[in-house]
Amino acid sequence: MGDLLPFVVLGLAFGGVYSLSGVGTVVLFRATAVLNLASGAVGAFGALLAWTLIVENGVPQLWGFLAAIGAGTGITVLWGVLLGPRFAARDGLEKAIGTLGLMLVLLGTMSLVWGSDARALTLPSTAISVEVAGAYVTGTQIIAIVLALVATVVTTLFLRFTRLGTAMRAMADDREVTSMLGVPVRRVEAAAWFVSGLLSSVTGLLMTGLVGLDVTSLTFLIIPALAAAVVGRLRSLWVTFGTGFAIGVVQSCLTSFDAVSEYRNTTPFLLAIVMLLWLAWRRPLQTRV
Repeated sequence: MGDLLPFVVLGLAFGGVYSLSGVGTVVLFRATAVLNLASGAVGAFGALLAWTLIVENGVPQLWGFLAAIGAGTGITVLWGVLLGPRFAARDGLEKAIGTLGLMLVLLGTMSLVWGSDARALTLPSTAISVEVAGAYVTGTQIIAIVLALVATVVTTLFLRFTRLGTAMRAMADDREVTSMLGVPVRRVEAAAWFVSGLLSSVTGLLMTGLVGLDVTSLTFLIIPALAAAVVGRLRSLWVTFGTGFAIGVVQSCLTSFDAVSEYRNTTPFLLAIVMLLWLAWRRPLQTRV
């Protein structure tokens, strides 16, 4: 167990990133019924912009990171405001395909401008290291874990106790009725896209601090985040939060076993399938009782 401890710690950090991205996915889906497949690419674009500003142009790190978050958030909000309403009356698959188109556009842009080479972007928090139970934990890992918890708590309170959060929950039930009640639907949707873009940009930077700036890895961050959100039925923030951490820990621990390490990337799919099968079995059982 002592040998697994460093992998558990790293897995918790990855789990924090997955949970953070999953929370953004759930918030957007609950408000707009859009499954955003472009969140990983948005984070990758922002991280590459930060690398260009900080490493190539000598811009102070704070301004580079803020520019990355602003760019990712801006792209997401712009897509949601300009094209989101055009997909509002479409079914869920068409809405998801729309965000897949955004992901492909961003991938093409990043390939054209920056190429496919991996890069290094060091976060200031990575230099901080503390020992916990014999394992060394970096500041980036701590931030990923704490930020996931804070984001989940704040989002839960926001959806439950604020007028805007109440409007988002109402839109998830019936968009047309909510609009007829005088709720500014477009404004509420823009707020949901803003939250999604903000969390996508932050997770992109955190993931860069954990594994380096690799466009493919950052883009497909959506897979474990989406698996966590699906297990949470795209509604429960806390189930999404817990599942994200479970995926991160299992995936990281499998790395230490040579026999199965090459299959660690299937962890999100396997956990999602197991949980969905369990839920499908449990529902008829409850119905019979």
